[in-house]
Amino acid sequence: MQIEVAIVNAFVSQGEGGNPAGVVLNADNLSSTQKLNIAKQVGLSETAFVSQSQSADFKLDFFTPTRQIAHCGHATIATFNLLSEKGLIHNPNSSKETIDGIRAVNVMQNAAFMEQVQPSYKALPDYQDRVLASLNLAADQITDQAILVNTGNSFLLIGVSDKQVLADIKPNYDEIEAISEELDLIGYYVFSLDRFLPSSDATSRMFGPRYGILEEAATGMAAGPLACYLYDQKKMDQSRFIIEQGYAMKVASPSLLNAELDLEEGEIKSLSVGGSAKVSSWLSVNA
Repeated sequence: MQIEVAIVNAFVSQGEGGNPAGVVLNADNLSSTQKLNIAKQVGLSETAFVSQSQSADFKLDFFTPTRQIAHCGHATIATFNLLSEKGLIHNPNSSKETIDGIRAVNVMQNAAFMEQVQPSYKALPDYQDRVLASLNLAADQITDQAILVNTGNSFLLIGVSDKQVLADIKPNYDEIEAISEELDLIGYYVFSLDRFLPSSDATSRMFGPRYGILEEAATGMAAGPLACYLYDQKKMDQSRFIIEQGYAMKVASPSLLNAELDLEEGEIKSLSVGGSAKVSSWLSVNA
């Protein structure tokens, strides 16, 4: 059986760059084994499979080339932009059902925004030396100790001194994978406040070898935790953040992620992360 897969670049900057995700529509009759096989053939960090839902507007299953994952930011943005482009979204206040529950997704002005939950934080002083070694960083190259932040998925945030240090990171993927397995992480989100664009608030790189992702150009589920961290821990007094990603990759694929915090008396109650997307191509693969 031949399956059509849209390759959609999410979080594009002025229509360029972004992070590609596979999107399969009408996936109701595909088994988990077939979905994993398709994701392997597509070969991108994540592929989203869209089917009917009894509790939300759409049911989304996300697969990396190696396993299923509960949430994926850029694949969600890619999917809802594609659904909107095809005229399949009739209410801008939409929703997705995943294996981890239901999340709101808002579609507006050629962009999609996905809901994330209130952040939780966990300091990890016992892991600090191992984390630095796994990134081949010296202590004087970091500005922020490693901290686990979760707004639906867990990421390890590490702040570095400037964008050149960020660009020069030489990751030890085996050790990053081992630490990610121990802490149940999607991966590392390394950031700097020394950004490439004056209109942005931070620039970042994401390493997720535990899920078969050495590095990707835009990670919506990681940009949310970073925005929360900048507000709560770095005391940046604002409710909207623009996060760069992909600018410091060896082969740059510039991406912009917009995070909006829902604040109540100064406390983050929820947040949404979004951006634009663009279909780059279509593939036909075997189920």
